[in-house]
Amino acid sequence: MRGANESRLSGFLLLGLSKEPQQQQLLFVLFLTMYLATVLGNLLILLAIGVDSRLHVPMYFFLGNLSFVDICFSSTTVPKMLANHILGTQTISFSGCLTQMYFLFELADMDNFLLAVMAYDRFVAICHPLRYSAKMTHQLCALLVAGSWVIANLNVLLHTLLMARLSFCADSAIPHYFCDVTPLLKLSCSDTHLNEMMILTEGSLIMIAPFICILASYVLISCAVLRVPSTKGRWKAFSTCGSHLAVVSLFYGTIIAVYFNPLSSHSSEKDTAATVMYTVVTPMLNPFIYSLRNRDLKRALGKVVDRKTFSV
Repeated sequence: MRGANESRLSGFLLLGLSKEPQQQQLLFVLFLTMYLATVLGNLLILLAIGVDSRLHVPMYFFLGNLSFVDICFSSTTVPKMLANHILGTQTISFSGCLTQMYFLFELADMDNFLLAVMAYDRFVAICHPLRYSAKMTHQLCALLVAGSWVIANLNVLLHTLLMARLSFCADSAIPHYFCDVTPLLKLSCSDTHLNEMMILTEGSLIMIAPFICILASYVLISCAVLRVPSTKGRWKAFSTCGSHLAVVSLFYGTIIAVYFNPLSSHSSEKDTAATVMYTVVTPMLNPFIYSLRNRDLKRALGKVVDRKTFSV
C-alpha cells in the first residue's frame, strides 16, 4: 500500500500528446478551437430547442440532452489539458485523476444510452407513426433519460472503486492528456485482473446492449422504409438514419478499439488517436451532423441569431 499512498500524495504526470514545443503550440490552438466549436455548437442547439416551442418534442428533447452531455464530455478533459499548457505543469492529483475518469466515463455511458434512445425514438416515429404520441409520452422520455443517468453512475462508480483500490508504482507518467483507464492499469503494481475482467464483461454489456438496440431499431426501420412506395420518402428517411449511424459508427468504433481488447495489445499512440476521436472530435461534429440538414432546427437557429442581432 505504500505505492498507493505515494500515488495519492504526488499524483500523476500527464505527458500530453507531444513533447515537441512547436507541436504543443499547434495542438493547443487546435484543441482550443475544437473545444470552443463544441461548446458553441451544442449551446446553439440547446438555445434553439429552448426558444422554439415546435421543437418541444421527444426527438429534440433527446438531442438537447445529447448536446448538454457533449459539452460536459469535452469539458472533462480539454480544459485541463489547455490549463496545463498555459501553466507549464503536467501534474494531476490522484483524487483529481479518479474524478476526471469518473465523469469522463459517466458521460461516455450517457452518450451511449442517448444514441440508443434516439434510435428507438426514430423507430417508433417511422414504424408506428400513428401511435407515436401515445408511446413517446413526456413521462417515458423523462424516465428514459433519468434511468440512463442512474445506470451510468452506478456503472462508473463500480469501475472507479476498483481503480481506487490499486497500488501504483514509482513511475507515475501517463502518456496521455487525461486520466484514461488503460494507461492507469499499466502503471499499477497490483493485480489488475479483476479490473480487466469487469471491463470486458460488465463494461462490455453496458456498451454492447445499447448498440444491439440501435442495430435492431435500424433493421426494423430499414424494413419499414423499403415498403414506402415514394423514392423521395425512402431517401429522406435513409438520409436521417445515415447521419445518426455515422455518429454511432464513429463513437462505438473508437471505444471498442480502445477498451475492449486485451491490455497487452494496446499502444499509447493508437489509444491516444482513438480517444481524441471520441472525446473531442465526435462531440464537435454532433451539432453539424444532427442539425445542418434539419430544416426545423435551422429555422430555430435562425430565430436565435435574429434575436441576438436585434438585441444588439
